[in-house]
Amino acid sequence: MSKKSKLPFALRSIQWLFPKVEAVSPVLAARWFQHLFFTPIRYKSPEKELEIARSAQQYKLLVGEKNIQIYTWGEGVSVLMIHGWAGRGTQFRKFVEPFTAQGFKVVAIDGPAHGKSDGSKTEIMEFARVIESVYNKEQAVAIIAHSFGGVASLYAMANGLQNKVQINIASPTIGEEIIKSFLKALKASERIGKLFRDFILKQTGKRFEEFSALEIVKQIPHEFDLMLVYDEDDDEVTMEHAHAIKKVYPQANLFQTKGLGHNRILKEDRVINRCVTFIQQKTSIQQ
Repeated sequence: MSKKSKLPFALRSIQWLFPKVEAVSPVLAARWFQHLFFTPIRYKSPEKELEIARSAQQYKLLVGEKNIQIYTWGEGVSVLMIHGWAGRGTQFRKFVEPFTAQGFKVVAIDGPAHGKSDGSKTEIMEFARVIESVYNKEQAVAIIAHSFGGVASLYAMANGLQNKVQINIASPTIGEEIIKSFLKALKASERIGKLFRDFILKQTGKRFEEFSALEIVKQIPHEFDLMLVYDEDDDEVTMEHAHAIKKVYPQANLFQTKGLGHNRILKEDRVINRCVTFIQQKTSIQQ
């Protein structure tokens, strides 16, 4: 009996169709690739995430032309939590009790075009503007970010956000690997990758690599403390990404785990406790 695929039906359909479209018209396939790259899939929230959402204080914040969904728990100094691509703020549900028990206020968002926030398309610059707006409104002292959220947070810091304590969990750092991963997910060829790189250069005047964490971290003008949390068995963001950013930002603290993969790492007590301790130490807030 074959194992049931965990991929959403929409993505499985795209994987079946994309190579066929590319074979007929690479230009059309490249445009479709561009559209999909900036259009996150909205996954259904499991019951445990719905439950933690019901326990939150919730409000909407208008950033640009989009209303952004905000969740908060507890009182005290705020720690902002940023999910990854196609994620949700409630994915940080296991962080809530450990942080609020230590006197922190947990603030999580549904990024633009994610969860309960407005929009169907987004990109790193918009994500960064949202992060800066929420961070400043909530007077946060640190950010914990998963996957793409980590890249967007660093981009915000390179463009004026005065965050001094950053934790990136399973966050991609190598631009070329991000493109390769997306090509693989859609069963697209390297020809599409080249057309996409050309599109980004034409639209922004920058190479795609310039939007990678490896380049962004070099542009952050102020000193900050960075902890990296990566898992040896993460097939989406390998340890190569962690080692690469350590080379350009050697003062970063690396916490390496095993057997957790890309998403379960957000539910691991050892990871969460290490995050609490790091933020307590770096912000001098201890109970």
